[in-house]
Amino acid sequence: MKTISIRALFGALLLVPGLAACGTGGADAPRSGADGARATGAVVTSCGTKVEVAAPPRHAVALEQNATEIMLSLGLADRMAGTSYQTDPVLPSLASAYAKVPVLAKQYPSHEATLAVEPDFLYSTLASAYADEAAGPRAGWKKLGVPAYLSAHDCEDPGKTPDEVRFDAVFDEIEDIAAVFGVQERGEKVVQGLRTRLDRAVAKTPKDLAAGTDVMWYYSGTSTPYIAGHGGLPSTVSALTGVDNAFDDIDQKWPEGNWEEIAKRDPDVIVLADLTRGGDGDSAEAKKKFLRANPVTSKLAAVRADRFVVVPGSAMDPSVRAVGLVEDFSAGLARVYG
Repeated sequence: MKTISIRALFGALLLVPGLAACGTGGADAPRSGADGARATGAVVTSCGTKVEVAAPPRHAVALEQNATEIMLSLGLADRMAGTSYQTDPVLPSLASAYAKVPVLAKQYPSHEATLAVEPDFLYSTLASAYADEAAGPRAGWKKLGVPAYLSAHDCEDPGKTPDEVRFDAVFDEIEDIAAVFGVQERGEKVVQGLRTRLDRAVAKTPKDLAAGTDVMWYYSGTSTPYIAGHGGLPSTVSALTGVDNAFDDIDQKWPEGNWEEIAKRDPDVIVLADLTRGGDGDSAEAKKKFLRANPVTSKLAAVRADRFVVVPGSAMDPSVRAVGLVEDFSAGLARVYG
């Protein structure tokens, strides 16, 4: 669960092909290969830190699933020395490529385990991957001559993490990684496809929703529910599709909620994150069962009217799955109000 500016949201909807990756050589960089792959190095900025690669990496490690799926979407399985921390089944379109990549650890690999595969590039969308007890800080890897990239949505220094999620930031990250690996044209193609899908999903959102229709995004937990506040991807998706996040007044991306306050606000629709990790109230069905049985939540209008929208839990973080969240949410609203 993680971020950037609703004021800049609508720039994400523009179908602008061929965006240059931030801080890279762009269109003037030397190219080679059928897809315009670049054979020279690149420089990108990651959470305020310059990440320099002398040449496109050949032995990279993706430290968690979001990073892995972005690399696989760019056709980089053959450049990967390892992956780790799979939280959900890999996207079906990427499953065959994923099967070719060595899995280094069930969760984060240790510094020693990561070092053992002799990586020439590390990538994570989560700062926790670079903790001392995980792969180790990026600064340490830099001293070893291994560049390490971290998503802008979860910087080590929270002050460098934007306050709100923008789709443009997701797309910029994909193009950064494409630039690092010298496959800018692949990056442009992936981003163009995502932009087109995003436009279509927003256009399919029901237009006859009543003004002020509010939605609660329910991530996990039963005794203490975690819900979406302001600044995370659900907040952004709500604004894009013209509904209100029922808890957008809470200046925290994933605050702890309480059922009494939720009952007072009585949201029109409840979005259920379907998580596969097996914890308390993780699956969508477990959430429905709880909401229907609990004396407080069973009286909620959305529960009584069965106004639920189910989305993959993994899609609630900024990643290559983020556009899929808009598609699933838009389609779910159409079913609820169809």
